[in-house]
Amino acid sequence: MDLRHLELLRELADRGTITAVAEATFRSPSAVSQQLHTAERAFGVPLVEPDGRRLRLTRAGQVLAAGAVGVAVTLAQVQRDLDALQDEPAGAVSVAALPSAAEYLVPPLLMGRADSPIRIEVADEDVSEADFATRAADHDIVIGHSLTDVPPWADRVAVEVLVREPLDVALPVGHRLAGRVGLTAADLGGEDWIGVPLGFPFDTVRIAIENRSGAALNVVQRLRDNRLVEALVAAGLGCAMLPRFTTRPRPDLVTIPLTDVRSERSILALGRPDRFARAAVRAVLDDLHAIGAAQR
Repeated sequence: MDLRHLELLRELADRGTITAVAEATFRSPSAVSQQLHTAERAFGVPLVEPDGRRLRLTRAGQVLAAGAVGVAVTLAQVQRDLDALQDEPAGAVSVAALPSAAEYLVPPLLMGRADSPIRIEVADEDVSEADFATRAADHDIVIGHSLTDVPPWADRVAVEVLVREPLDVALPVGHRLAGRVGLTAADLGGEDWIGVPLGFPFDTVRIAIENRSGAALNVVQRLRDNRLVEALVAAGLGCAMLPRFTTRPRPDLVTIPLTDVRSERSILALGRPDRFARAAVRAVLDDLHAIGAAQR
């Protein structure tokens, strides 16, 4: 059984198309297709089948792709145990992080590893909740967020909760509700609202507010960047949800807890199980857990 064939099937399961696998592995689509044909001859069963204009894994292909994960984890654990006999962990660890969480997690991480043999390479990624898991194919650790500790894609990747962060309602300082110590969904019914793109976790809170109050919020903008959201709220263009740890104090904006709707996000580290088994990756994850505990 050729491990390269197993890994190819795993990549196809994770990435979905031959073109995506080719791009990720720096090969041409025809080369990937040829390797699939070679794998089918080696295993003696069809591994892919037509699915419209694409190919999908057959049941046999799915079994082998799932088995590839277990094989990769075992090999990573063996390598980790071997590394433990040597000096401290070393090597490159790639981290893709949600900017609003990276702001308080990444600086202390890099500072703490400044003289370490582990080299941390950081990329900023702000994507929909469903897309965080797909980033795990290209990075050792992906720092994302969800309104739950067990997001829908938790069965596809390893997931660890780093910290739970409250979300507060942001209002312009002159708003009629700005003097409250807490807000309810009913207080916000009908307000102009600066939201996030559909599919992003904060939008779940907006939907919960509407469901509880029975009144729609008037979504005037949908934006990713929290700094821009802060500026628009301060200008009086609407209310918004903002994360507590990174919303900067400013004289023209107030933040108030929401009392009757769950408004807390989980900051998650996710990745392929075999990568999480690497000694260097595990060391970085331990650092992130410690930083998250200190933030709380």
